[in-house]
Amino acid sequence: MAEPAPAPADGGERILVVGPSWVGDMVMAQSLLMTLKARHPGCRIAVVAPAWSQPILERMAEVDEVVPLDVGHGEFGWTPRRALAGGLHGRFDRAIVLPRSWKSALVPFLARIPRRTGFTGEQRLWLLNDRRRLDKTRLDQTVKRFVALGLAAEEAADGDFAIPHPRLSVDAANQAVLRDALDLSGRPAIGMMPGAEYGPAKQWPLAYFRALARALEVEGYEVRVLGGPKDVEAGETIAAGLDHVHNLCGRTRLADAVDLLADCEQVVTNDSGLMHVAAAVGTRVHGIYGSSSPAYTPPLTDEAEIHYLALDCSPCFQRTCPLGHTNCLNELTPQRILAAVLASRPLIAKG
Repeated sequence: MAEPAPAPADGGERILVVGPSWVGDMVMAQSLLMTLKARHPGCRIAVVAPAWSQPILERMAEVDEVVPLDVGHGEFGWTPRRALAGGLHGRFDRAIVLPRSWKSALVPFLARIPRRTGFTGEQRLWLLNDRRRLDKTRLDQTVKRFVALGLAAEEAADGDFAIPHPRLSVDAANQAVLRDALDLSGRPAIGMMPGAEYGPAKQWPLAYFRALARALEVEGYEVRVLGGPKDVEAGETIAAGLDHVHNLCGRTRLADAVDLLADCEQVVTNDSGLMHVAAAVGTRVHGIYGSSSPAYTPPLTDEAEIHYLALDCSPCFQRTCPLGHTNCLNELTPQRILAAVLASRPLIAKG
């Protein structure tokens, strides 16, 4: 666990945020943290989160303390939750619980934090004492739901409030080390993220990624394929035999991915956690949407182009296509994405 956040000298509010369990959601949660810091100068924010997310939270200026909770995804983890709550007792004025599960509200309750805010759900009425009703029509985006929990109930109710865009800090020294260690070239770089943890209905075909990578190599680009250990084989399918296409899947830490994406001119990505990381470091995003909706989880940046066919069957929000054809992705051709990338190419790169 990180060193405890001391009480602010000016008596500012001490806020515990129970964070989400996915990379993209954790990035979007920064919009809430930015809102809290702006609305409550002098406040101290600690975030309870899975240990893997610490490198992301450390890149957020608003986070004063990271409190790792070592519980596997889907695991109840009564013993570690109770132990963590014991160490937090008496240290916070309020808690904001972002996930809607019953177990996510346990730590603030067991820590006896006086005010505990969250949306109603999963029979957790007695765990929260500042319960909010989730109006999915007005709060129609994940990030809106997060920010709403940091506002007064009356202000949050209509969904009409500012959403600050996440902004992760970048380590220029680590970028230089990575370029050297990974044998990257001096060519302008395009990032590719072929993975999507949710399932194949969110994954653009690997053959399309490969065709695009080959075309971008001809155009003078270096392509960096990024992802976790599960994406190594996909990365090899894209990069095999292409001199300026690097399969970096499984070869970098999450913090490295932040810096490598910031070093890219543009990225082509499925609707995934790394898409939100790329948006938060200011890189231009070409977001490819299949079964999910860009209206619900858009990249939070002004530098984004959405590629979404909006078929009659979309969005279905299914892990695999219930109709068996996945036309929402198969009909998005590599030629269309290539044209969009080249149209967004900075003038300096065109010469």
